[in-house]
Amino acid sequence: MTFEKLMEKLSDAKIFAEENFVPIIRDKSAKFLYDFVEKNNFKNILEIGTAIGYSGSIMLSACNSKLTTVDKNEKLIDYANNVFSELGYSERVRVYCNDAKNLIESLSQDGEKFDMIFLDGAKGQYINYLPVLTSLLNAGGVILADNVLLQGMVESTEKIPHRKRTMVVNLRKYLEVVSKHPYETELLHLEDGLAITRLKG
Repeated sequence: MTFEKLMEKLSDAKIFAEENFVPIIRDKSAKFLYDFVEKNNFKNILEIGTAIGYSGSIMLSACNSKLTTVDKNEKLIDYANNVFSELGYSERVRVYCNDAKNLIESLSQDGEKFDMIFLDGAKGQYINYLPVLTSLLNAGGVILADNVLLQGMVESTEKIPHRKRTMVVNLRKYLEVVSKHPYETELLHLEDGLAITRLKG
């Protein structure tokens, strides 16, 4: 399915997200995600942060991949399952209503591996998830993290609002760690910031 056709099909989901204040991937980043997945033709993808199934649907549409996705919001999971079903993707997706940390630890213990991880959950947890996510990656695998610049605050020299401080500090730590061996990271200043991190083989 083309990106343009998919966006038409996801128009109701996008309206639902806006009306219910559910954060979803922004338009230019969504197009980048589609093109990136299509180009790399990933076979097995893990997504942290299902929300309404918007970004998951983008990845499933871009190539014939299998998707494992997790979110702890039961109502959003129900909505996401309906979105995947309506698009005919249910057989290619495993949807978990769980805490992301619990799920990724379980997946790691089971020896599961992924070609790509789309990291779009709690921003302050990216750095904490990283060791386990690394264990889940195939050699040469990639972590694509969204919102890593957090409205520009991560690179700002201005005083950070107290309620955002922990997230900003943790995102800075994340970007610092993934810029060193065994990682190789490209930071894209696209909308709220995307970090493409490859695990060197």
